[in-house]
Amino acid sequence: MKPQITIYQRDRCHLCEIAATLLEQLQADFQFELVQVDIEADEELHALYVERIPVICLDGAELYDFEIDLPDLESRLSAASAR
Repeated sequence: MKPQITIYQRDRCHLCEIAATLLEQLQADFQFELVQVDIEADEELHALYVERIPVICLDGAELYDFEIDLPDLESRLSAASAR
């Protein structure tokens, strides 16, 4: 089963655009499902994440907010693909 990365984001967010682009580029090297969630479509998500976006989760576990730690994420994806 492929790992799932979820990015909580919203429109007109520069950091969200950078993170989404980076994740899309990572898909060339790692097999994972990418789910992009617009927090403005859900009041609870908006209240939870509005001050922290983008928030990146791997298989439901929050890993990063604001910026992705690329070496850490690559390591986690490598480990997940080895399973």
